[in-house]
Amino acid sequence: MCGKGELQSPIDLTNERVQIVYHLGRLTKDYKPSNATLKNRGHDMMLRFEEESGSIKINGTEYQLLQLHWHAPSEHTINGRRFALELHMVHESINGTMAVLTILYKIGRPDSFLRLMENKLGAITDQNEREKNVGIIDPQKIDIGSRKYYRYIGSLTIPPCTQNVTWTIVKKIRTVSRKQVQQLRVAVHDVSFI
Repeated sequence: MCGKGELQSPIDLTNERVQIVYHLGRLTKDYKPSNATLKNRGHDMMLRFEEESGSIKINGTEYQLLQLHWHAPSEHTINGRRFALELHMVHESINGTMAVLTILYKIGRPDSFLRLMENKLGAITDQNEREKNVGIIDPQKIDIGSRKYYRYIGSLTIPPCTQNVTWTIVKKIRTVSRKQVQQLRVAVHDVSFI
């Protein structure tokens, strides 16, 4: 969908492309529970936070968490390998720059955050439905599980394909059950990879 621009996402993180940089610093997270809505956008399920839901700090810049959404299968690959699921946590700074914290998942044990969301995800299977309030959601319950990560400057992967987005991709691959991936794909009427 996003073919124009110099810094396009997603990318394949290959051994040849990745450089080890020790001064990237810690990724500081400060998330908090917030009222949220869930929306089926046809190509993914989006959880949008209605109120202040906390932030991450990257290189001294604070980015507020706006929404998160899942892609199945993953958009990013590592050495050509595609994963079962990819979570994008979309953030924006006070000056309008974007940062996306990304977690990749392989099939295995169920993901604890998705387990909390199962009933809510099953309630919205039509993209024509408006956003549905799902109550208080705590993004702190998302298990990031690693202090090691990849970082690059790219774009949003869906229109408007905004450029100069800071991507942080957690190096540790988390697990998700086949049933959880299936639930996300069925919700958007895409069963091609189940």
